[in-house]
Amino acid sequence: MAKDFDRWNEKKKALNGHAEPVYYHEGEIWWVHLGVNIGFEIDGKAANFARPVIVLRKYNKHSFLALPLTTSASGSAWKLPLGLVAGKHAFAVMSQLRNIDSRRLYQKIGSLNADALRVVRAETFRMNAGSSPHRH
Repeated sequence: MAKDFDRWNEKKKALNGHAEPVYYHEGEIWWVHLGVNIGFEIDGKAANFARPVIVLRKYNKHSFLALPLTTSASGSAWKLPLGLVAGKHAFAVMSQLRNIDSRRLYQKIGSLNADALRVVRAETFRMNAGSSPHRH
């Protein structure tokens, strides 16, 4: 399927001009305008190019480390099952960890409990330290 870079670019320009701060915290799950990306980088979906993410680490009011979510349960060892998020079985896509600007945030879905956030952070650290991903 062809990627709609032109329409995303128009949306991205509008987001960049948005100046109102969004208040968010670590462990929250938000819909973000993730956009259309290159190759195997995870994309947002639908008309608003959106995907849910976990706010893994808040750097400041403008920027955070995000872990995108998917409902696709493919057998990838890089997907960490999270249980239900907004009524759907969700998986954290460990290979798509990235910095996000808070202007991309647009709707809070919920929050991970403290234990779940610890597990996600530990798995993320282990992955980034060069260990093998978890196995289902």
